[in-house]
Amino acid sequence: MSTQRNTATTVEDHRYVLDASAVITGYGSKTILQQLDLHIRAGETYALLGANGAGKSTTLSLFLGFLAPRSGSVRVHGIDPIAQPAEARRHIAYIPENVALYEHLSARENVAYLLDLAGQKERQSVIDNALMAAGLDAAALDRRVGGFSKGMRQKVAIALALARQVPALLLDEPTSGLDPQATTEFNRLLGLLSEQGVTILMVTHDLLSAADVADRIGFLDAGRLVEEVAATGEDRFDVRALHRRYARQAERTA
Repeated sequence: MSTQRNTATTVEDHRYVLDASAVITGYGSKTILQQLDLHIRAGETYALLGANGAGKSTTLSLFLGFLAPRSGSVRVHGIDPIAQPAEARRHIAYIPENVALYEHLSARENVAYLLDLAGQKERQSVIDNALMAAGLDAAALDRRVGGFSKGMRQKVAIALALARQVPALLLDEPTSGLDPQATTEFNRLLGLLSEQGVTILMVTHDLLSAADVADRIGFLDAGRLVEEVAATGEDRFDVRALHRRYARQAERTA
């Protein structure tokens, strides 16, 4: 039985950029994820919704290699992030809820330095093009990021992802604290990355933003992926129906 399951997982590694199969894991004696099956293809934007404690951040930790599965398997572009953490992270860009940048450095300097840390040296023109594509004003390129808003910091992080050309982007509550205009701009940037074939996994409480950008929305409840809804037609999602699902889930965990 074990050999058959490992063979099936190997096949899936080539089909999905982010792949979690039958994962059980947690912290200490506490189990957080229970038989998680999450498979995300190249160029797909996937929004993972759930109440606090449902396991959203734990799912990101799995793909980042910060947490090992007790059973099941996790792959990033076919790579085990526990067995080969450095190799797996070369294929991922991660943007946390509060983007950590070097406050005393400019936007240009941050991207150049972080690329250098990743072992990737780029010409100034490549860095500038990435920052401009991410929507940062030319006047802001040489400003210290210590005075940047959250939206501007996220643009610097998106520019880094663009310059690195990684196949997968992980986002933790990306629109939290953004005003509607900044949220719209951020969603536009996600669309730009998706058009370039980047696989995006975002964990969020923002149902409306998820409905705007996601190809699929998954609902995580008590560590289980209980439902997935795919975008269809011109309207993509029935937002009212999604809200009812989300509200029922929140009531169960309250």
